[in-house]
Amino acid sequence: MTEAEAERKRAAPPSWLLSGLRPLSAPIPWAAAVRASIAMAGPLAVGFALDRPAYGALVSMGALSGVIGDTADAYRMRVLNIAVPQLFGAVGIMLGTLVYGTGWAAVAVLTAVGLLSGMMSTIGAVASVSGLLLLLNSVVGAGLPLPDPWWVAPLLLTLGGLFVLALTLLAWPMRRKLPERVAVADTYLAVADLLAAAGTDAYEKRRQAVTQSLNTSYDLILARRARYHGRSGAMVRLLAQLNVVIPLVEAAPAVHVRQSRLPEAIPAAVRELAAAVEESRTGGAEPELPAPDSPATRAVDSALRHAAAVVYNADVDPYNVDDRLGRPAALGVRMRRATRAVLFSRTSWRYGLRLALCIGLAQALTSLVAVDRSYWVALTVTFVLKPDFGSVFSRAVLRAVGTAAGLVIATPILTAVPIGWWDVLVMVVLAALIPAFTAKGYAFQTAAITPVILLLSDVLNHQGVALVEPRLVDSLLGCAIVLVAGYLLWPESWHTRIGHRLANAVTDIADYVAYAFDPGSDGRGGERISPVDQAERVRARRRIYRDLSSVRCEFQRALTEPPPVGTRAAAWWPLVVAVERIVDAATAARVRVDHGAPEPAPEEVAEIQQQLRELAEGLRASEDLVSVRTELPGDEEGVLAPLRQEVAAARAIASPQP
Repeated sequence: MTEAEAERKRAAPPSWLLSGLRPLSAPIPWAAAVRASIAMAGPLAVGFALDRPAYGALVSMGALSGVIGDTADAYRMRVLNIAVPQLFGAVGIMLGTLVYGTGWAAVAVLTAVGLLSGMMSTIGAVASVSGLLLLLNSVVGAGLPLPDPWWVAPLLLTLGGLFVLALTLLAWPMRRKLPERVAVADTYLAVADLLAAAGTDAYEKRRQAVTQSLNTSYDLILARRARYHGRSGAMVRLLAQLNVVIPLVEAAPAVHVRQSRLPEAIPAAVRELAAAVEESRTGGAEPELPAPDSPATRAVDSALRHAAAVVYNADVDPYNVDDRLGRPAALGVRMRRATRAVLFSRTSWRYGLRLALCIGLAQALTSLVAVDRSYWVALTVTFVLKPDFGSVFSRAVLRAVGTAAGLVIATPILTAVPIGWWDVLVMVVLAALIPAFTAKGYAFQTAAITPVILLLSDVLNHQGVALVEPRLVDSLLGCAIVLVAGYLLWPESWHTRIGHRLANAVTDIADYVAYAFDPGSDGRGGERISPVDQAERVRARRRIYRDLSSVRCEFQRALTEPPPVGTRAAAWWPLVVAVERIVDAATAARVRVDHGAPEPAPEEVAEIQQQLRELAEGLRASEDLVSVRTELPGDEEGVLAPLRQEVAAARAIASPQP
C-alpha cells in the first residue's frame, strides 16, 4: 500500500458509519407508498376543506405512526401491529396533555412513561411499537398546545392510525390467505436451494435462509391459528405441509457433511412441491427420484416422498397435525407470561431505567433552559434509544445525519410553499418517500420522516422556516444525551453479548445430543421413538436454530458499533460458524442412525456432551477471543465422527480470555 493510499484510508469514514449510510438493496414497496400518500395527504385535504387544518394535521400525525408500524405480511398480524399501538398512543397523548405546561410534574410523568416503555420493549414486536407510541405521544402532548377539549387530540390521532388500517384491509377479501400460503411455498423453495447446495460452499448461506423462512412461516401460521384454534381447514393443511418439510431440512446436513451432491431431480421435485403449495394444487403424481445409495440419500428420498404425499393430499386430518413449535398458549396465559417477563426480568428493568434516565434528563434540560420546540429533544431520545432497535451509538449518529438531510429537503418547502392546498400536494410526495426510504435504512427513514413532521408542525403552529434551526439543535441535543447517558454510562454498551448467547446455544446443543442419542430412543432394546418424542426432538432442534439466529442478530448489531466493540465482535465470527456446523453434524448423525447406521455407544455420546458443556462454560467466562490455534482433528470413524470433528474444531478455534 502506497503512502497516498494509506492516507486516503485514514481519511475515509469508519466502516461502521459507512455500513449505516450505504442504502440497502431492497425493492420499493409501491403499494405501501401509495397507501402512505393517501393516508397522510387525505386528512390534510379534508382539514383544509372544512377550515380545520389543525384537525387534519393531527389525523395525519396519527396516520404517520400507522404507516411506520405497518411492517407485517399477514393481515391479522397487521391488524395487531397497527390497531393495538394506536390505543397506547391515545393513552400517551392524554397523559401528555394532562401535564402540559406543568414543568417538573411533566418531567416526573414522562420519566415514568419512559420506564414503562422501555420495559414493554422486551415482550415482543407489538408491545415494543405500543411502548414507542405511548412515549412518543406523551412527549408530543406535553410539548405542544393541542385543541380543546382533552379528548379531541387522542380521537384524531387514533382516527389517523385506523385510516391506515382501513386502507390496508381493503385487499383482505381477495388476499387474506395469500401471505401464509406464499410463506410456506417460499420455505419449500428455500429447502430446494439448500438441497442443491449440499456439499458446496453455498450450503451455509442457504441453511440460514431456510432457518429464517421457517421462522417466518411458523410465526404467520401460528398467529392465525391462535385465533381460529385449528378449525380452519386451509390453515390445518398449510401447517401439515410446513411440518413435513422439517425431515427434508434434517436430511440436508447428512448429505452435506459427507460432501455429497444430490441429483438435480431432487431439488427440482421440491420446487414442484413449492408451486403446488402456492397454487393449492392437489392430486399430483409421486415424484420420480433416483434410487438412494446411502443412509443420507435414503433419508432425503423418504422425506421427499412423504412431503409429496401430504402436499398433494386434499384431506388432512385436523386432529393429527402437530406443529413443530408447540401449541400457542391461551391469551390469558400469554398475558401472564408477558407480565412476569416485564416485572421480574433484569433485562426489562435495565432497558426501562436506561430509557427513563435519558427521557428524564431531556425533559429536565428543557425545563431549566429555554429551548424552542423543546419536545423534539425527548422525541429524538425516544427514537434513538429504543433498546430493541439496534446499536445505540450508530443510531444516534445516523439520526443526526438523517435529520440534517431531512432539513435540507424541508427548508425550501417551508420557505416557498404557503400553508394551504399546496401542502396537500407536497404531502402526497413526502409521505410516499417514507416507506420507500425506510426499506433503505435508518438514516434514510429519518431523512424522509423529518420534512413530514416539520410540514405538519407548520400547519399547527405557522412558524415556517423558523422551525428548521430549532429542529436541528434539539435533535443534536437529544443525540448527545443518548450518547452520554444512554451509551457511555452503561458498561454493557462497551461489550458484546455474543459469547453469552453462544454459550446458551452450545448448552442447548449438549442437551439435544443427549436426547437424540438416548439409549431409550430408536435402535436400543427394539424400541422406536414415539411420534410425540420425535416432535419434541424436532422442536428442540428448532429452538437451537432460533438461538443461533439471535446470535447472528447480536453479531450484526455489534459490528455496527465503533471500535473496540465492533472489532471484538468480528473475532467471534469463526466460532459462530463452528457452532452452527456442530448442530448440522448432530442432526446428520441422527438422520443416518434413523436410516440404517449403527447407534453410537453411550460413552461416546457422554464424551461429546462433556466437551460441549466445557466449551459453553469457557464462553460464558469470556469477553473476547484473543488467539486462534491451528490444530484440527484428524480422520475418525463412526456415525458420530463428523460431530466429534466439529466439536473439536470449535474448541480449537480460539482461546477465550476472561
